Amino acid sequence: MRNLFFGKANELAAEINEFLDVVNEAALLFQKGVKLFLEEEKKKFAGNLTRISVVENKADDYQKDIKYKLIKYMLIPDSRGDVLDLIESSDNVVDSCKKVLIHFSIEQPYIPEFLKDDFLELTRQSFESVDYLVKGIRFYFENLALVNDNIHKVHFYEHEADELEELLTRKVFASKKIEDLCTKTHLRYFIGKIALISDIAENVSEKLAVATIKRSI
Repeated sequence: MRNLFFGKANELAAEINEFLDVVNEAALLFQKGVKLFLEEEKKKFAGNLTRISVVENKADDYQKDIKYKLIKYMLIPDSRGDVLDLIESSDNVVDSCKKVLIHFSIEQPYIPEFLKDDFLELTRQSFESVDYLVKGIRFYFENLALVNDNIHKVHFYEHEADELEELLTRKVFASKKIEDLCTKTHLRYFIGKIALISDIAENVSEKLAVATIKRSI
């Protein structure tokens, strides 16, 4: 399968690659932000939140510009709709990473020490799902044969996140160290928010799978 881009579309290819770099950066900042919150590094956490806000704005700008070029210059007509959908859906990942950190900043959940490693692991699994999604989208443009392996890894980490989300929630509600039901409910909310990132990545990967099949026909 040849590269999707050629001729005048090479400029667009470079911009899509830059956009995907931004998506990956947002996921890294999401992971770092949760870690900083758990370590009670308030100043560094605030700086990280500022950085992810800048990254979100960059992602929005890239998305608008890519959409404009695809439509105005009639580039890659056979795959234009799928590419637009993948870019817009991936931008939702960036938005969600930022929103989770904003919720941490506003609500300041109390996370007991004995749960912090589990929170970090859940965050890592959500990050991995986004990381493999980005790799899969890159291969959609460069080497179609390698897309499905990365989609499989997105599903794997989303499933791991789902399992840990349930186990961690059960651990919270069974714990005698946390007496307040409101605290338990609040923790459940943030567990779900972190796991949601992997769900969003999986949803985008399903669109990627369909787009890949269409290009293979």
